[in-house]
Amino acid sequence: MSTMNTVGRPTTPNAVETKPATLTGGRGLLQNEMLIFERDGWGKTGVDLAAPKTDGGDLGDLVRKDPIGLPGLSEPETMRHYVRLSQKNHAIDLAIYPLGSCTMKHNPRLNEKMARLAGFADIHPLQPVSTVQGALDLMDQLAHWLKTLTGMPAVAMSPKAGAHGELCGLMTIRAAHEASGEHAKRRKVLVPTSAHGTNPATAAFVGYTVVEVKQTEDGRVDVADLASKLGDDVAAIMVTNPNTCGLFERDIIEIARLTHEAGAYFYCDGANFNAIVGRVRPGDLGVDAMHINLHKTFSTPHGGGGPGAGPVVLSAALAPFAPAPWVVSDGDGFKLVERAEDEAVQAFGRLCAFNGQMGMFVRALSYMMSHGTDGLRQVAEDAVLNANYIKARLSDVMSAAFPDGPCMHEALFDDEWLKGTDVTTLDFAKAMIDEGFHPMTMYFPLVVHGAMLIEPTETESKQELDRFIHAMRALAEAAKAGDVDRFKGAPFHAPLKRLDETRAARAPRLRWSAPEGSNSAAA
Repeated sequence: MSTMNTVGRPTTPNAVETKPATLTGGRGLLQNEMLIFERDGWGKTGVDLAAPKTDGGDLGDLVRKDPIGLPGLSEPETMRHYVRLSQKNHAIDLAIYPLGSCTMKHNPRLNEKMARLAGFADIHPLQPVSTVQGALDLMDQLAHWLKTLTGMPAVAMSPKAGAHGELCGLMTIRAAHEASGEHAKRRKVLVPTSAHGTNPATAAFVGYTVVEVKQTEDGRVDVADLASKLGDDVAAIMVTNPNTCGLFERDIIEIARLTHEAGAYFYCDGANFNAIVGRVRPGDLGVDAMHINLHKTFSTPHGGGGPGAGPVVLSAALAPFAPAPWVVSDGDGFKLVERAEDEAVQAFGRLCAFNGQMGMFVRALSYMMSHGTDGLRQVAEDAVLNANYIKARLSDVMSAAFPDGPCMHEALFDDEWLKGTDVTTLDFAKAMIDEGFHPMTMYFPLVVHGAMLIEPTETESKQELDRFIHAMRALAEAAKAGDVDRFKGAPFHAPLKRLDETRAARAPRLRWSAPEGSNSAAA
């Protein structure tokens, strides 16, 4: 008996691939590929380098005595190596990338074209300010729109990612308390149980004691517990909104009121701003500081972990303490305020050496200008619509963690529906790889057992969502039908099979060593 899989090819249930191994290790037109260090050609180079004119004697004992230990590849060999590796990995340009809390959205190529303009791509942070007026103008425009979209009067542009933005926000809050003489007694930061892990880590790094705030059964901040822990020893609270469970904090204004009444500041983790951009201004909700992940809300390639950018918008109370540098216009052009003097006399200092991520600034402004006001509002609406579509279509075969009411930009399921199947969240995720889908975020947030956090983003079409949903429903039905072998051994069709992830995390092999008897230059 055969069935049809998601792409219409006959397949046998419970079948493990039994086709003979190929002579080359390739699979169809997908090539097998060794590590770059395992390739032949150690004695060659892809470029011709002239012999050095000096012997390097002036470097003393720093002169290299052994071969450099790099493989020698020609240009086509190098190109093929990395293209072959790219074919072994998933990418947003291949299919939906449903990692919850990550916002893996399509990146418009217009953004990339703008970021590669010579006037932006080729500038250097140490150039004279007079030669980078266009770049400073762009930064000023981007800052204007970030303040407009959030309803906040100031923004620090230099933070390079979300966690860096958190550091900026808390250091600004600390500087404000130092200026008022209250820093010595305000040593606590309140953080909900469902917060991003970077929130308590950042607070601890800045020197605060982290106090956990409970959440209610419907996945939101427990306001009563928050109120009981607020006092004159609290410096700030850190709340993600929409939160990590994919829900809007409906009591956000009351949370802000209680926080300010206690003399503390309200830090909002803005990682999920794409769910409310154009519809809600955090400044209107009482937020004092919030980082914005430009690489999530306004798009950029996520590959390799970046590049990121995390500007921090600030309330009037915190604006004077923002870190240098600032872009200002004095009528004769733009300049950078880089020292704690004049208007920046209360700045807590510098957060990093230079002025931020220029490529990300260009991409973000390009995204904003191409979408316009109505388009950015639609970003939020479509992100929420797509997530709720997935939640509605899967809730009859999977258990929604918070079934009552709609979600925001991501749909959260738990593993209650897997009980009695001998299939775990991890098993289910591995089976998704065989179906051609990157797994959703697993086991996060920690407040939900066996969590499966799905974020489709606003850039997925209904056709792609339906393809994903069809596969998820089929896998869910297979798990409930007792087809355990399909899950326990998965993935069967990936370049690498099921790995010992615990061992890989605890004893990673991060450096290649040549085997004994190797004739490589690294031996």
